[in-house]
Amino acid sequence: MFKNVISKRAVVTPLLMLAAMWFGYFLQMQGFFESCFGAIIPLLPEGLLGIITSPLLHGNLDHIIGNSIPMAVLMFLLYQFYPLVANKVFILGWLATGLLVWLLPPVDIVTGEYIYTCTIGASGVVYVLAFFLFFSGVFKWEMKLLTISLLVVLYYGSLIWGMFPEEMFYNLQEPSKISWQAHLSGAVVGSIIAFAFKKVGEKKKKYIWEFPNYYSEKDDKLWQEYKENHPDDFLELPYKKRGDIWDHLDELRKK
Repeated sequence: MFKNVISKRAVVTPLLMLAAMWFGYFLQMQGFFESCFGAIIPLLPEGLLGIITSPLLHGNLDHIIGNSIPMAVLMFLLYQFYPLVANKVFILGWLATGLLVWLLPPVDIVTGEYIYTCTIGASGVVYVLAFFLFFSGVFKWEMKLLTISLLVVLYYGSLIWGMFPEEMFYNLQEPSKISWQAHLSGAVVGSIIAFAFKKVGEKKKKYIWEFPNYYSEKDDKLWQEYKENHPDDFLELPYKKRGDIWDHLDELRKK
């Protein structure tokens, strides 16, 4: 039933990403990624590796489960509804977000002091996907894609609060372990990519009679025949009735 509706890539690609994330977490549990190895360490050369590896690493079981579900859902939507640019969005979003996190100075917003941080987790990529899907639907202004935008807002609208430091809302005894920098970077990158790709994708189908200055001798003949066969339809017709006539002519034209 769904064979010709659901794209194979939209199912397989998210599963491959989840497999990579859980394999990375398994390696962590085996001690292959100790201390900050594989994490993004802002402004330090040893943290550059994390641009590639950090989305595959997680701090604990709750952390990876919390990222796995939105990652699977948003990747499915990306590859199902934006197949022409899905790979570019995913890879570019992954790398650009990691680089932006590395470039942001890890400063405590309360004290202004430098903090040595190690950023891991796929939440930055999740934000890329969420913001791309939302803004791309808005920029393209196509009903099907706008529906996806509304679904993203409905289920993941609360993600916006993760873009701000927790210190802005709570009095914390110690700095938060949640990387708002990764979330903010992902949101910015996803929005920029959506704008950059707003003209890429499937074109809205437009019938020939929708173009300006369209004329068809066949259509004109159909119109004259209709007027001859239905004279009563042209006697002070209400608006709805006139609309029904045009619908009828459209059906004749499509035959």
